[in-house]
Amino acid sequence: MSEELVALASEAARLAGGLLLERSGRGAEREVASKSSPTDLVSEADLAAQHAIRELLSARRPQDGFLGEEGGDEAGESGLRWIVDPLDGTINYLFGIPQWSVSVAVADGEGVLAGAVYDPNRSELFAASRSGAAVLEGERELDGRAADPGQAGEGLATAMVATGFAYDAGVREGQARVLARLAGEVRDIRRFGSAALDLAWTAAGRFDAYYERSVKAWDVAAGGLICRRAGLEVRELPEKDGLPWGILVAPPHLIGELAELVG
Repeated sequence: MSEELVALASEAARLAGGLLLERSGRGAEREVASKSSPTDLVSEADLAAQHAIRELLSARRPQDGFLGEEGGDEAGESGLRWIVDPLDGTINYLFGIPQWSVSVAVADGEGVLAGAVYDPNRSELFAASRSGAAVLEGERELDGRAADPGQAGEGLATAMVATGFAYDAGVREGQARVLARLAGEVRDIRRFGSAALDLAWTAAGRFDAYYERSVKAWDVAAGGLICRRAGLEVRELPEKDGLPWGILVAPPHLIGELAELVG
């Protein structure tokens, strides 16, 4: 069943991604509102994409639950629940920056069972199931691990690390202090603005590691599974020093040192 769920997650992500890409080609979104803060925006595009995903899932699997970033938290009757971010990287989307994605995952009582992250701007679909490989559709299986520890060069000193920041300015100040601690220990740091895509790119080996606080379940459900199935270690970052919950992903030989710096 897991492969059928991967196929459905992929179909839903592609459906929403196509809709979003078409809308982006028409120009700026006119209907925009704020959520948790003036910088945390939701557009009509977010809502339309979630509606399209929900309609597809309801038609194919009406007994399943649903959790979406733009509203909706239903338990369902099947024991499965879909976890959806219809547009991860809304600010990028609104500013015309082609770095956003659609994330669709499905979970049972043991965790995420299947998931897909779709990047419409590059026509790249990343997907995995709990029992299968992580794949970049049409290309290859993913292995996010760098060379094994014996071949890992300088370790952290050669690592490219991705991260992201909270909408709340006070939280960002705390994150900046962590970033300053990390900056001198790694090759470089990247911040692009879509957590789901950061995770997918880490699984693909484009980044060596990724960490971020203030992410939500819909940001990381699919991407976290894809990273695990690509051989990476995924750890939770508990709330600490006024910073919210987060996630850290890295190959086994790097994650301990990174956890000391950002945990």
